[in-house]
Amino acid sequence: MAIKRLQNELQSLQRDPPTFCNAGPIGENLLRWEATIMGPEDSPYAGGKFYVDIRFLLDYPFKPPKVKFLTKVYHPNINPHGSIAIDILEWQWSPALTIPNVLLSICLLLTDPNPDDPLVPEIAHIYKKQRTLYDKTAREWTQKYAMG
Repeated sequence: MAIKRLQNELQSLQRDPPTFCNAGPIGENLLRWEATIMGPEDSPYAGGKFYVDIRFLLDYPFKPPKVKFLTKVYHPNINPHGSIAIDILEWQWSPALTIPNVLLSICLLLTDPNPDDPLVPEIAHIYKKQRTLYDKTAREWTQKYAMG
């Protein structure tokens, strides 16, 4: 089931690629993909190119893919190891979701963090109490790790 579904999603991505990202398998292995997310213009991540690792289990789409950032990101919902705290990759997963849906949700998370359910409480505190410092640090990390 997973392989057939992934083949269909890949064909769909190739036919109608989203403007903010691209994704596809690493080599011939359909269960391991790499994606690139462009930093949203209306965020401190603008201009950045963020690499994401996507691993599928054989019970996909009934279980969510394992998704993590390979590029370092300063964000309250993304930890230093690249793990992402987002509901659709956990308890809100639905087999109706596709990889473009997941990547769009991650892109939206970059624009609109959820500091009330953080993976990195220190960054969430800065986001809530010192927004200017948060934006400055996120821009610096983007320039350092996601550009060039």
